[in-house]
Amino acid sequence: MKKNLLSTLIFFTASLMFLPKMTFADNPYICKSQYALCTTAKCSPIPGQAGLSLCFCKTETGYSAGLKPCKEPETTPEGYTLINSRYYPIESYVSCSNARPWANCLDSPCIIDPSDPSKAVCTCSIVKNAGPYVIVTDTCNKSGCETGLTSSATVKSADELDTSIKSSEHAKDLPAPEKKQCP
Repeated sequence: MKKNLLSTLIFFTASLMFLPKMTFADNPYICKSQYALCTTAKCSPIPGQAGLSLCFCKTETGYSAGLKPCKEPETTPEGYTLINSRYYPIESYVSCSNARPWANCLDSPCIIDPSDPSKAVCTCSIVKNAGPYVIVTDTCNKSGCETGLTSSATVKSADELDTSIKSSEHAKDLPAPEKKQCP
């Protein structure tokens, strides 16, 4: 079963070629749906797939934001449920300014874990040297800046997305709290 899941995930990595650039000049799509939340996800590079990683996210249902419109979950011929990774506002983070790689999961394809529907595996692009990036934490611990491959976003992109959310008609549904940046 794990081999089929991995094959299905790799098949859907082709859609990553069409991932949008990390800019929020246009208004994000905010809607209510089932999605993968990857803000604290640990990731691993996919062997033989340069620039791609598998990230282990949790599933949520509710309002979220992304650069692509929401879509309903889909079922593959093998019986796996597909959803996308989307953004939900964060409350606190550390800013990392080193050159370590991180994973960009926004709008990435994900498969819900058939043995645990609260989890999803997402195929995300690996990013490096795109400017300061965030590691979501409530402890102000910068260890995420130094070790492992983690799902993240640039500080600028996260701030732009929160600003767009605050000024949208969905601000009451998807509050963008004042983020705490740890020293």
